[in-house]
Amino acid sequence: MTSSRASATAIATLLALTTGVTAPASAQLGRQQGLLEPNVATESAMLKVPGMNASIAGSLKDARPVLSIVALDSILASKSLTKAQRSALYGRMFVHVDLNRGTDAELLLVPGVDGKALAALKAGRPYKTLAQFRAAMTKAGNATSATRLERYFFIPVDLNTFTDPIMDSFASIGVGTKQWKHEFAEYRPWTSMEQFERNIGKYVRGRPTELKRLQRYVIINK
Repeated sequence: MTSSRASATAIATLLALTTGVTAPASAQLGRQQGLLEPNVATESAMLKVPGMNASIAGSLKDARPVLSIVALDSILASKSLTKAQRSALYGRMFVHVDLNRGTDAELLLVPGVDGKALAALKAGRPYKTLAQFRAAMTKAGNATSATRLERYFFIPVDLNTFTDPIMDSFASIGVGTKQWKHEFAEYRPWTSMEQFERNIGKYVRGRPTELKRLQRYVIINK
């Protein structure tokens, strides 16, 4: 085997071994790496999370949809979980933060985000891809921490230009489902959030907070 062919083989092998380490280029929700989303997680899965018990899991199910990590933090604090216990729990379960619109209060609840990381993250806004985020976080820390951090974040979906692969990256949290891929595309072009509330609202009639949950993940660029 020639050296060039050997190099090509080595590169191919490396790519095969590293497939899935980071989110695909089209993804706008970080690779979850086992992270649970409390709005869709089963009770049995939640009970495996550190600090969780049946009472807390029941309260989270009753509170659905939990619209932000700040709201989740408040619920857990009301259940007498200490800050340290909540931080440990967030290594396994979290409500994702919008990379471009997330508040400081949300960002600082992400495990591993300190003042330095917060400044680096905000300096990189607006993010168009997760690759941009990983580059910024790698520069501020290292590649390992950047890969770990990405699972807590998402980049909002542009309702007028999203592709199926982008939406597929949100499937695990109940946003990139077959239904929503169809409905979000069906009503194009989108011109306002009022239109979104009107057209999508009829599918979640009687569940206005679920409509708000869906709205967290989308934007409209005209």
